Amino acid sequence: MTDAAVPNPPFLPFALPEIGEEEIAEVVDALRSGWVTTGPKTRRFEQDFAAFMGGGTAPEGLHAIAVNSATAGLHLALEAVGIGPGDEVITTTHTFTATAEVVRYLGADVKLVDIDPATLNIDPAAVEAAITPRTKAIVPVHYAGLAADMPALLAIARRHGLKVVEDAAHALPTTCGGELVGTLGSDATVFSFYANKTITTGEGGMLVTRDAALAKRARVMRLHGMNRDAFDRYTAKVPSWYYEVIAPGFKYNLTDIAAALGIHQLRRLPAFQQRREQLAALMDSALAGLPLVLPPRPSRSGDTHAWHLYVVRLADGAGIERDRFIEHLYASGIGCSVHYIPLHLHPYWRERYGLDKAQFPHSQHAYERMVSLPLYTRMTDADVLRVAAAVRAALGVPLQAQALAQAAPTP
Repeated sequence: MTDAAVPNPPFLPFALPEIGEEEIAEVVDALRSGWVTTGPKTRRFEQDFAAFMGGGTAPEGLHAIAVNSATAGLHLALEAVGIGPGDEVITTTHTFTATAEVVRYLGADVKLVDIDPATLNIDPAAVEAAITPRTKAIVPVHYAGLAADMPALLAIARRHGLKVVEDAAHALPTTCGGELVGTLGSDATVFSFYANKTITTGEGGMLVTRDAALAKRARVMRLHGMNRDAFDRYTAKVPSWYYEVIAPGFKYNLTDIAAALGIHQLRRLPAFQQRREQLAALMDSALAGLPLVLPPRPSRSGDTHAWHLYVVRLADGAGIERDRFIEHLYASGIGCSVHYIPLHLHPYWRERYGLDKAQFPHSQHAYERMVSLPLYTRMTDADVLRVAAAVRAALGVPLQAQALAQAAPTP
């Protein structure tokens, strides 16, 4: 008699959203209401988001504008601050293409700069060195959920008269100096609610600003440049069909179906963040002592890392190339990814601006060694330890049950 084969464990995806019954019920309510595009639930989500930024009460003058993607929000924000042909906007090469492509939508040019090798965030010194008479704005990216050095970047912007639009797609609810990203003094901040983000509406985003004129412009441009949206026109108690197109706008509004998800995801965000923090701490413990560079923590005591991503880098003594390492993880049933293939390596950006990897040594070095491991709230502690075991196997490090037991939380 032979032992039955032990089945392989199920594949552990890189990311999964956590959707509860409250979200489902709110979506069903939207469907039954007959109002499925931008309407009362979107307004409620915007109001709730502004209140979240203030710890329960919206800070005075803070505007939250729901959009159908963070890409749309960045485009609206840069358009509203006046970016156009002939201008330059500085951002990091180490980001998704959306951060930069919106600059090109407006006919402006992108100036890419390198990252800080410790934090993987945009390097303020590189930003200042890249400023020219054509420079009009800076777009910092809060990589993986760790705040960029906003005090330094805002000081640079003030010295040179530049606008600042934060790409906070990873950064809810990140803090910097004890203040939430979104309340730091930039011209605008844009969050993402894509499926793998810290909260999700499936697709969606939020533009946050204290600039009333910027907010007004973004609201108009969000929906075809119309001076009144459909919700205002169709809910008025007197005939109010008339509207005027005052600019060539876009189709960037968020639907009530999506906002219905966001209303309850936002309420759960504190618990989501706490769980992500726990998972990251467990992952740190389980991977300690391996030839890896683990993700950086906030430099300021008490600041919050959103832990959108958990990115490790292979150390020089790891003995395995990054691509082979990923193949090992997938063979073990572990989903993973790479964030990001830097912009300077993509044909469009490389060829348009004559870029070479030697111009971005820190981003290039990180890219060649980095892997994003699974980190999401539906993961169990056992899932984390399974990831750690697969990492050890890929690195050829013997699995030490005692080490993993020490990493596991006390019951």
